[in-house]
Amino acid sequence: MALEAIRERESLSALGSRYELTQEQISKWKHGIQEYMSENGRIYYDREVGESFIRDRVSPCVSPGERDLMRSVRVLSEYLETGSVSKKSVHRRTVSLPGEAGVCALSFIDGLKRERRSKTTLYGHRLYLHYFIAHLNRLGIESVTDIRDAHILQFVSSLTNNSVCIVSSLRLFLRYLYSEKKTPTDLSYVLSGYKFEKREKLPSVYRKEEVVQIEASVERAGSVGKRDYAVLLLATRLGLRASDIGELKFSNLDWDRNIICLQQFKTGKEIELPLLVEVGEVVISYLKYGRQKSDAPNVFLSARAPYRPMTGRAVSTAVRQIIEKSGVHIDKRRHGPHSMRHSLAARFLEEGISLPVISESLGHADSSSTEFYLKVNTAGLRKCALDVPVVQKGFYSQKGGAFYE
Repeated sequence: MALEAIRERESLSALGSRYELTQEQISKWKHGIQEYMSENGRIYYDREVGESFIRDRVSPCVSPGERDLMRSVRVLSEYLETGSVSKKSVHRRTVSLPGEAGVCALSFIDGLKRERRSKTTLYGHRLYLHYFIAHLNRLGIESVTDIRDAHILQFVSSLTNNSVCIVSSLRLFLRYLYSEKKTPTDLSYVLSGYKFEKREKLPSVYRKEEVVQIEASVERAGSVGKRDYAVLLLATRLGLRASDIGELKFSNLDWDRNIICLQQFKTGKEIELPLLVEVGEVVISYLKYGRQKSDAPNVFLSARAPYRPMTGRAVSTAVRQIIEKSGVHIDKRRHGPHSMRHSLAARFLEEGISLPVISESLGHADSSSTEFYLKVNTAGLRKCALDVPVVQKGFYSQKGGAFYE
């Protein structure tokens, strides 16, 4: 490594290989801290140099690229001082549920846990009730029996984000308090009139030519490109949801029978899909030449160290960025993995495939979910239209008619 103080211990390439860093991350040393040291006449690297670089080059509103620069510099500092690099993990925010209301909220969440609600749902309820209890604490309310209509309305009126989810969680909690005789009245009635604007939605679809253009736009030379292209094809060719792509494991791939077997994250329904030749080839290309070394059972990993399984959100972001850069005119259409799922369903309908078959292919719990896509099958709907009979000229001049003169 060009930084003399680090070179004595290990080269840049060896350090990157040891900790499974990508060439992109290593280049941030070369074109970041090294250039900075050269410009400022510094030969030896230490933590002070790194922190000075961060103060000089990173803005107060840290961008994703600047975050990578900070990480690359702090990796150097940690390695210089300890001889190793820790694999930092990101944990969900811990939220407290204090006081009597907190005890009731925990009991309410335990009840949902016994109903086998998902961890994501339980965390959401905990977070939303944390907001409400914090509001009660600011008002000096310690007992749930002291909660009044005005306190609930004041809290709801202060919401700016996720208001529908928070109100839904709060409504269930208030019903629970009454059913357990914690409150003398069912305060959920306060929220019975809470309404939010719900517009009729049409699924966003892309024509076959547009999907082809989107797929062809992916640059597949690098490891990230290989991964994102495989992710994209699973959405465009098989219609998998982002959550199922992120959760895809090696055990789900049956290479002998050329099928993908998985239990859908959203519905819990098990489905089998054909492992199409082109999809299989791009997955193999990613596994051989793009995937970082990891013991994780998931097929797709994050692009940055420490390498973790991709989340559904990361999959959505990757597909959305591909579509945005593809040159396809988005025109207010949604442009994520779900729009590719919609587009696949729309093409099935255009080709005359029956709803039950489409429902099975997409893993819908029932065919009524698939009927949603009839809204965009304009060609099929035209075939259902009845011919309007020609009105005889005498109709307008008949005696007693609306047009009679």
